[in-house]
Amino acid sequence: MSFKKDEESGLNAFYNNKSTIIQEARIFNESNVSPRKCRALLTRVVYLLYLGETFSTQEATNLFFGTTKLFQNKDGALRQMVYFTVKELATMAEDVIMVTSSIMKDMQPNSEVVYRPNAIRALCRIIDPSMVQGVERFFKSAIVDKNPSISSGALVSSYHLYPQAKEVIKRWVNEVQESVNVKPIASYFNSPQPSSSGYLGFSSPQPAGPQTIPSTSNITQYHALGLLFQIRQQDRMAITKMIQQLGGAKSGSGSSLKNPMALCMLVRYAVKVMEEDPNMHKQMYDLLEGWLRHKSDMVNYEAARAICEMRGVTPQQLTRSVSVLQIFLSSPKPVLKFAAIRTLSQLALTHPASVATCNVDMENLITDSNRSIATYAITTLLKTGNEASVDRLMKQITGFMSEISDEFKVIVVEAIRSLTLKFPAKQALMLNFLSGVLRDEGGYDFKRAVVEAIFDMIKYISDSKETALAHLCEFIEDCEFTKLSVRILHLIGLEGPKTLQPTKYIRYIYNRVVLENAIVRAAAVSSLAKFGVNAVDGTIRNSIRVLLSSRCLDDVDDEVRDRAAMYLKVMQQDVLAQKYVRDDSVFSLATLESQLVSYVNDSAASEVPFDVSGVPKVSRAQAQQESARPNAIDTIVAATPAKAAPAAPVQKTAEETKSAYAQQLAAVPDFAEYGPILNSSNKPAALTETETEYVVSCVKHIFKEHVVFQFNVSNTLPDTILERVAVAMQPNDAGLTEDFILPVESLSHETSPQIVYVSFTRDSPEGYVLGSFGCTLKFISKEVDPTSGVPEEEGYEDEYQLEEVELGAGSDYIVPNYAAFTAEWDKMKETGTSLTETFALSSMGSLKAACDSLIEILNMEALGGTENPQSTSVHTLNLSGLVTGGGGKVLARCRMTFSSGQGVTLELSVRAEQDPAARLVLAAIGG
Repeated sequence: MSFKKDEESGLNAFYNNKSTIIQEARIFNESNVSPRKCRALLTRVVYLLYLGETFSTQEATNLFFGTTKLFQNKDGALRQMVYFTVKELATMAEDVIMVTSSIMKDMQPNSEVVYRPNAIRALCRIIDPSMVQGVERFFKSAIVDKNPSISSGALVSSYHLYPQAKEVIKRWVNEVQESVNVKPIASYFNSPQPSSSGYLGFSSPQPAGPQTIPSTSNITQYHALGLLFQIRQQDRMAITKMIQQLGGAKSGSGSSLKNPMALCMLVRYAVKVMEEDPNMHKQMYDLLEGWLRHKSDMVNYEAARAICEMRGVTPQQLTRSVSVLQIFLSSPKPVLKFAAIRTLSQLALTHPASVATCNVDMENLITDSNRSIATYAITTLLKTGNEASVDRLMKQITGFMSEISDEFKVIVVEAIRSLTLKFPAKQALMLNFLSGVLRDEGGYDFKRAVVEAIFDMIKYISDSKETALAHLCEFIEDCEFTKLSVRILHLIGLEGPKTLQPTKYIRYIYNRVVLENAIVRAAAVSSLAKFGVNAVDGTIRNSIRVLLSSRCLDDVDDEVRDRAAMYLKVMQQDVLAQKYVRDDSVFSLATLESQLVSYVNDSAASEVPFDVSGVPKVSRAQAQQESARPNAIDTIVAATPAKAAPAAPVQKTAEETKSAYAQQLAAVPDFAEYGPILNSSNKPAALTETETEYVVSCVKHIFKEHVVFQFNVSNTLPDTILERVAVAMQPNDAGLTEDFILPVESLSHETSPQIVYVSFTRDSPEGYVLGSFGCTLKFISKEVDPTSGVPEEEGYEDEYQLEEVELGAGSDYIVPNYAAFTAEWDKMKETGTSLTETFALSSMGSLKAACDSLIEILNMEALGGTENPQSTSVHTLNLSGLVTGGGGKVLARCRMTFSSGQGVTLELSVRAEQDPAARLVLAAIGG
């Protein structure tokens, strides 16, 4: 926008200057107002607002009330512009509610058609929510008006008012439902046509003829459907019934909706119901398939796209939607071709075989004049084609890379990236292409996509490693992006020492020390040090020491000097090298932060040093992913709510979730003396079905001397209030003594979910209590008067049986912990406890299923094994964990053999720092 302002001429800048416009606004006060001049001035006001110009409150108020003086003018086009300006200024001016009476005059049913919808829209912006009930009759009559412009204006205004006046607008549901139904279009062709148009295309109203604006689009249905969904969105059954009725599922005569946009919205509502209620999947899917045969291309595409994006969709279910998209590929309309090829491109990531049926049609689009369509066509073919077609497609891609924007270049590179992993034999061709585009002009996002693709080749295709590293070394010679240079230097430091000729990369790294900025120089120092630490040849280590000493210790930047000094010291002591360079593990920052906060807040713990051994570790790759995530540590009440959430929550890692639980429990005074939380459940355990009247889930929190059960309780009955809600627990095994229950005093449909806490004391804090608990939800139920909304004075005691809650070894006492498995395994042989047992897992149908089950039951970090569980009958799985409460590290080596008749035979070897921890792991499998 600033660039455009710089281009404005002096005359134009003066003409659209805020001060100039405010001065010229005096024409609103003239006795003989010129409609043409006033329209032009109001247009300039709106133009400034759309450019982002801001008026002070006083300036906006003066303009607002100056504009309202034009209400008396009879010029129709001016009146329209007045309403438009009033609506835009209403949010900045003061005392705007004073013009309500003037606006309401134009809302009368006998008002001019051209004024009434504008008045409704303006009133929506200035009215106070408490006044909505006073204008209810005006809105109701406007909603059912035969004129579509009036009806649409009232519906859209009601939609915007709904968040502030829900209860009033809910009473308009019958009128809104009537607007959804198809109305006969009034005859317009026999009425006199307007003879002239006003300024800016606004037509002056004609006094003669019927006041009906023609419409063949039934746009009112679109607006009415949106408002109807807003009103009923808390009632899932009503929404489902609405979709089925309007979609024609029950009437059998086809959809009663005629507007394509309304039908597209109905498609999205159907998808929402499918996601929230799996029981409605079949009915909603049948509706979507029916819309594939609609006469509107818009509806066909929306239904096809919805089916293609469904979770767990099968190739059989995709057949019809892919056929519809295939027809669109040969459409003469570019927008249809683009929409279809983009959807097929996304679908090819998960179902390439289903998309492959369209390959012939997509090949015809490679030469399309629209390069966006051609780009998607080629990239989709790359995902669905075979190895023999790669060479031909790559030649075509190379030909038009210079003709497309960076956005589509990124799409092409992503396709190349996935294709390389699919056909490793073609890695040389792909690498040449990527290195070529890396030298072309382009922005940061494009260059980053290319670098990421080369990174993946280095990681997954060992044959390409040395060539790819050489291309990256050449790229950083002229790289203008500091972030990319730092990442490449880091990768060269990790992979370079492992190559056959590590010395050839040192020159490129040292050039960065000489020629680049301080950030890149510091990264280059770290990369050089890794060559020195990991070098087998002592000559290389001495050379690195000379390079660091001769130039880096005298660098002008203190970060570069400090790194050089530290790494020179590290290279002299192998213990430091193992700890600071070779070790690939770091502390989980979310858990470390949570435990540090608990330690600082615990007054009794200040006399004892902070114990870092209880903090689990993760790999550096996991830590980078964790740090790149948005900060989403919110209070967690992890239940399935009765009311639909407005947006999907941010997906959190297990460590972030536990940190959030720690903050939540810290706010409860009864747990103030319990100390820090040792562990919390990764996810809530459902104790009821999601469709029952009461929805309950449980989260377990382990303290040093206590166990706290958190029950997330939701009341799905809108006409019932629950009081004194508590959960009675009966331990099936000894080892825990109940302390207290923190009930919920009142629980309604609107206030759900809420939390009930039940606390137990661990009789033996050094041991690990395992077992199950019978649970019963107890409460006092009170009916609510539907008219007054007041619950009855006396209710009745009731209870609801819940599923059992289990305390398990892995899920509650062990947390995943990254480790250098071989080194730790050998170390614990001398210093720890070793136990071995054999188990028969007869229910496991494959080694892959056994591995997944072991990881889930033991809740330990999988660190790989010796074989591929998908292709052999023998596999070794290595696991690492940390036992809470001072149990220390624990490692497990799972040796498995599979036979089709007997299932999986498991030899479980466990080594731990303490004997109870090792026995806990065995109990998790044997129990």
